[in-house]
Amino acid sequence: MASSDLEQLCSSSELEQLCSYINRKIDNIKHTLSLRNCGKVPTVKTLLNQIADEIIAANELLTKLELEIMYEEQTNISLKELCECLEENYKDAQHLRENIPPHLPQVAVNKSLDKGSDLNSDEPVKVLEPALINKALKGLQNIKEIPFITSEEFNGVPAYMKSRLTYCQINDVIKEINKAVASKYKILHQPKKSLSAVARNLYSRFVEEEIKDTKGHYFIVEADIKEFTALKVDKRFYVILNILRHCKRLSEVRGGKLTRYVIT
Repeated sequence: MASSDLEQLCSSSELEQLCSYINRKIDNIKHTLSLRNCGKVPTVKTLLNQIADEIIAANELLTKLELEIMYEEQTNISLKELCECLEENYKDAQHLRENIPPHLPQVAVNKSLDKGSDLNSDEPVKVLEPALINKALKGLQNIKEIPFITSEEFNGVPAYMKSRLTYCQINDVIKEINKAVASKYKILHQPKKSLSAVARNLYSRFVEEEIKDTKGHYFIVEADIKEFTALKVDKRFYVILNILRHCKRLSEVRGGKLTRYVIT
């Protein structure tokens, strides 16, 4: 085959490819114009609007599904943490059960009240004043706690208020607040003279924070949360406090540039 014939053959092949490419472009333009004209037809326009509405609804459904998945993942994490905590408590209880000492320390007894005592009369006996003991025990038993939020109450909290918080997270904070309340009033229910220097300073602060509106009520302030718990006093903490106010677990009493969170 001559070289001139080969060149003609190649040129012919390239021309066919070019024609095919141009024809495809023309077809695409025709399809585009036909679709554009479809939007002007009333029946087709109505159908397109319905399709658009369905796409928006599907997008909203996907967003809700994504939030639900995130909530379930957080709940799963909280349940795993709870299981780990329960396992640790079980191991501790099992260890205590298996290692009970044979001789447990006895309660200090007032010698004058123990008629049949065999104690050596030469040994000094430490006598505790019954009034102080009863006062301390009574105070510790009567310390008020915040009841945990029930699932029904949690479901009744508006979505905008609880955001992505879970039921377990709110009750975890309640547990820490109760710990702070117990630590505070454990100090207040003890005689001031029996306290250490640090506890005595806390005692004085507690008394100074008491005002007329908090008399007879249990309350804490942010300083107590920082003192007795590992909670962070941040935006998330304030959101949970708002939920607790909504569920009537807490109320706020302000005064002297200080916010007091009163257990209701």
